[in-house]
Amino acid sequence: MKLYSWNVNGIRAVLNKELLQKFIDEHDPDILCLQETKAERGQVPHDWPQYEEHFFSAVKKGYSGTAMLSKTKPIRYLDGFPDDIVKKFGVTGDSYGDPNAEGRVIAAEFDSVWVVTVYTPNSKGDLSRLELRYKHWDPAFLAYMQQLERSKPVVFCGDLNVAHQEIDLANPKPNVGKHGFTDEERERFDDFLAAGYVDTFRAANPDKTEAEQLATRIIAEQAEIASYRIRRGAINDAEFAKIADAARAMQFAPLHIDQTGGISIAQLAAR
Repeated sequence: MKLYSWNVNGIRAVLNKELLQKFIDEHDPDILCLQETKAERGQVPHDWPQYEEHFFSAVKKGYSGTAMLSKTKPIRYLDGFPDDIVKKFGVTGDSYGDPNAEGRVIAAEFDSVWVVTVYTPNSKGDLSRLELRYKHWDPAFLAYMQQLERSKPVVFCGDLNVAHQEIDLANPKPNVGKHGFTDEERERFDDFLAAGYVDTFRAANPDKTEAEQLATRIIAEQAEIASYRIRRGAINDAEFAKIADAARAMQFAPLHIDQTGGISIAQLAAR
């Protein structure tokens, strides 16, 4: 199984530039998870007959959103958090709106695994959404993954909007305390690791720094956020025992999980 995850930062833009179709033609994913689609399915003038397509769009037009393309039809899709998780963790919204209406989580159940894609809310430059992240969203997402895992293993991937360690940033010192690299966000990522999930890239590359890997072109185009390794794939410990290799996840570039008996992670350069 080849699973790819990609924050496309607007699916219509990558379609217009023929980047998405080129990517599909070249790599032939079995499952393709997309974040920040910024579109409803009806606004995407393209069809992929080889895939079962599922879009979960934000109520607000042109904002957020996730999608999943799968060659194998899942048993079912679950959009957003279930009501019990929303109620328990108070994920009811803030001054920006209701995160449950922003198309941020898709869980697809297959015969032997759950595949989940997520576009975690950004804490914002003024940290006005940090409270939502720390007190509500991040704990709710972890609890949801654990809830799903009671029935079968979970693989989740997407844009978690956090750089966990200094090694994940090209220039960490000036970014300490800024959105994506606050103590609170990093602490919540610790919670995932403590719960038995594995940051697949970091586990396979414990000493590799993001600064070593970022292309100058990407830094120039994406400025500060390009130096954050915030796109991640995570699996539970039992599945991690199968991992053969891993490489990084970079801003707006696809993350690849290839399962052929074992699991390997390979990073593809942005096209």
